[in-house]
Amino acid sequence: MKNEKITAFFFCLPALIPLIVFWIGPMIFAFYLSMTNWDLMMPVYDMVGLENYQDLFTDPRFYDTLWNTLYFTVGSVIPAVLGGLLLAVLLKGKVIAKTFHRTLLFSPWVTPLVAMAIVWSWLFNPRRGLINFILVSLNFPALPWASSSTWAMPVVIIVSVWRTLGWAMVFYLVALDKIPETIYDAAKIDGATFWKKLRYITLPLVSPTTLFLSVVLTVEALRAFDQIDIITQGGPAGATRTLLYHYYQSAFQRFNAGEAAAIGIVILLISGVFAIAQFIISKKFVHYQ
Repeated sequence: MKNEKITAFFFCLPALIPLIVFWIGPMIFAFYLSMTNWDLMMPVYDMVGLENYQDLFTDPRFYDTLWNTLYFTVGSVIPAVLGGLLLAVLLKGKVIAKTFHRTLLFSPWVTPLVAMAIVWSWLFNPRRGLINFILVSLNFPALPWASSSTWAMPVVIIVSVWRTLGWAMVFYLVALDKIPETIYDAAKIDGATFWKKLRYITLPLVSPTTLFLSVVLTVEALRAFDQIDIITQGGPAGATRTLLYHYYQSAFQRFNAGEAAAIGIVILLISGVFAIAQFIISKKFVHYQ
């Protein structure tokens, strides 16, 4: 038995080494760094204990960025998951040129995010943007979009959802292909409507995919940076400053590595809480079904 455990350990070692070097090690170092006042410039620094965390949780800006992060995460994940499922259900039916539509809808995910954000920033330009041009042509008032604290976050959310919608659709298409058609045929014979088949067959059987997409897209939303930096730069007046953008500003604009590391640890904890909550909700949903 002992020899078997040693053998199993050596078989796992090639996977454990990168895990320790590139994940556990940096995470421990980040926690250590959060206990310091290092400014990224000087080779010396002092240990300050939990002072960075104390300053963080007593700073009103932190709670503003926390709310912005929650707003952006919920606003970008839920529409992407629901929209991906809707597109998958529609493309599962009798649609002309299915492959073309699937490729077209998936293309935003493989498009470079920086280039995509630049195009969207032009589309939402308050003065010369195409969207305001269309609104004015239809006798609607032009909107300030990214220059408004009210509309800036919806703009970033629209860009993020547009990018992830096709990616979620592809996973749902695979999940729908694995559902036997005989189940739908039996439900049809019993007189089940489209909505009942969706409620009692499709949703329960694709729930593992829904859980996977919810977790992955939540993590993706928590680490969103490029679209925010290019379209709004965290503004106006901090309206789109998320935790990750706050981390960037602390580390590379104010050169406060300790505070930035503390924010990084908070992001890690929030990601873990979101993932655990989604697992619990998914298990309860499946049990209820």
